[in-house]
Amino acid sequence: MANRTMPKDLYDILGVQREASADEIKRAYRKLAKQYHPDTNPEAGDDEKFKEVSAAYAVLSDPDKRARYDRYGLAGIDPQQGGFNGGFGGFTDLSEMFEELFGAFTGGARRSSAGGSRRQPRPGRDLRYDMTLTFEESIFGVEKEIEIARLEMCDTCHGAGAEPGTSPKRCPECSGSGEVRQVRQTFLGSMVSVTTCPRCGGDGEIVETPCKTCRGEGKVRKTRKITVKVPGGVDDSTRLRVPNEGEAGENGGPSGSVQVFFRVQKHEFFKRRENDIILDLQINVSQAALGAEVSIPTVDGPEKLIIAAGTQSGKTYTLRGHGAPRIRSDGTSAGRGDQIVVVEVIIPGRLTPEQRRLFEELGRTLGTEVQPSKAAKGFFERVAEFFGGSESR
Repeated sequence: MANRTMPKDLYDILGVQREASADEIKRAYRKLAKQYHPDTNPEAGDDEKFKEVSAAYAVLSDPDKRARYDRYGLAGIDPQQGGFNGGFGGFTDLSEMFEELFGAFTGGARRSSAGGSRRQPRPGRDLRYDMTLTFEESIFGVEKEIEIARLEMCDTCHGAGAEPGTSPKRCPECSGSGEVRQVRQTFLGSMVSVTTCPRCGGDGEIVETPCKTCRGEGKVRKTRKITVKVPGGVDDSTRLRVPNEGEAGENGGPSGSVQVFFRVQKHEFFKRRENDIILDLQINVSQAALGAEVSIPTVDGPEKLIIAAGTQSGKTYTLRGHGAPRIRSDGTSAGRGDQIVVVEVIIPGRLTPEQRRLFEELGRTLGTEVQPSKAAKGFFERVAEFFGGSESR
């Protein structure tokens, strides 16, 4: 025997207490219906949640049905139960109850829409492709040829699924509508439920002689090579859409897209920070103290950089316009970031005798006694003055 999911409590669905007034129930329903209705809230709408909320309100807003529900549970409003003997009845979920309660009044509009949509043009499925780029390719852009496997329209039957010389027949089960209706007698009267035709799957047609090439599917899998133009400035967070190169659509619908995701390889020297390129530059003590002109790498080639005398570790220099291009919303590049050079002064770990002699001589001229900085000295002086002033008070 198949497992059945226990239906939810109707009061819990609306978020009200069992003793809630009719006005409280109505306010709760309006709030939830607005939240979950797919038409009024396309992004956060939830069709199944909307059905549950509507079904719960249909019962609890009717005094007679609410009284039956309070006494017998869902069995009190379930026509399959032949009597009100308690329990949860024949409904396995609130969506089923929604169809029973509203089928006669809506004409099965939602279910009809779901089934009928199969005969309407629908876009094909998108495909994903993961592309690896070198650091330079991500900065300047590149044109690459990639190979993808996708479903394309069958050239033999042109997507019909039927062998050439034959044609699909109208489904005898639903008379071509793609839907079947069932009428059930309930204590509320005749209830109509509309479901997708089980024989044709909602297409309204049956292929009696399937195409031998695609076996009646209307599509065949093929491998294709396509060219992808990667704009300069992409990074690991960039996704590029190549339109009309995905899988074939349904019933004349447009093809899907190829979504290209990027992975940029690490570079020997450079790092990326948004549109800026970072270069860590090591200089020696002499260059830091005296200043120097050095040649540094950029993505555009070598550039001269003037190191100011007295440069400390952590000092940065900016080369304008040598960063990554900025990508517009339309995928094109506009302007570039900067290259940021971060200086690190390297203290030699081992010295030759001559280097040691020179450093010792330098040390004698600079003085070897360690003194606190001006800021630190000022702090200590202020502390001494504070305590000295306290003693005098």
